[in-house]
Amino acid sequence: MTDLTMRIWRGDENGGELVDYTIESQENEVVLDVIHRLQATQIPDLACRWNCKAGKCGSCSAEINGMPRLMCMTRMDQLPEGPITITPMRTFPIIRDLVTDVSFNYEMAKRVPAFNPPPMPEGGHRMQQIDVERGQEFRKCIECFMCQNVCHVIRDHEENKVNYAGPRFFIRYAELEMHPLDTNDRRELVREKMGLGLCNITKCCTEVCPEHIKITDNAIIPLKERAVDAHYDPVAWLGRKITGRKKRTADEAAADRP
Repeated sequence: MTDLTMRIWRGDENGGELVDYTIESQENEVVLDVIHRLQATQIPDLACRWNCKAGKCGSCSAEINGMPRLMCMTRMDQLPEGPITITPMRTFPIIRDLVTDVSFNYEMAKRVPAFNPPPMPEGGHRMQQIDVERGQEFRKCIECFMCQNVCHVIRDHEENKVNYAGPRFFIRYAELEMHPLDTNDRRELVREKMGLGLCNITKCCTEVCPEHIKITDNAIIPLKERAVDAHYDPVAWLGRKITGRKKRTADEAAADRP
């Protein structure tokens, strides 16, 4: 066995530093295993958020050697030799050590208008399998918020946070908008108040998703197309003129949230 050097960020909202810890390596470990051994033997006061240790709760998100990853799914034998640097997600405020305040995401979740199906007909609703599969992809999200962490609109522009939902919630809006049984119209809401137009589809969110959701291609780009059609499509404008139907406003859509 050889010794490992774990370079871990220690501190709180007032500042901190990277501290090196040496520990003996063991076979078949993931990064979270090493963190737990360090807590048990050297640094019992190390703060680290985790829950399932199976890659399904999203709690143990951190930046490992500068790349956002789940600590419970990152194998030690797949990391390069040398000190392994573990830091908290840098987009969110630090609470302590590796734990960040991700409450911004929960506030954004509250602003999503709920699913609103039509009255249940006799015999129940029917959906095509292709519609089921489209929504199932987005439902795989484990809310690790790594996509939010790497999104430069959130990371580099603090002023955008109030009016920018971010990739995690764009897939939620897309899932609802693409659901054939949903009667709400959120297109003006995502265009005007959720900042959809600020996303420049760099695909960095897709690259870090541990569930391999095609966030950009299957959610954000189609959602952009729907929002643009609703606002600028001349055929839709003419249809509203003929029928006398008004375009739903962002405020009307937001009023439907639970």
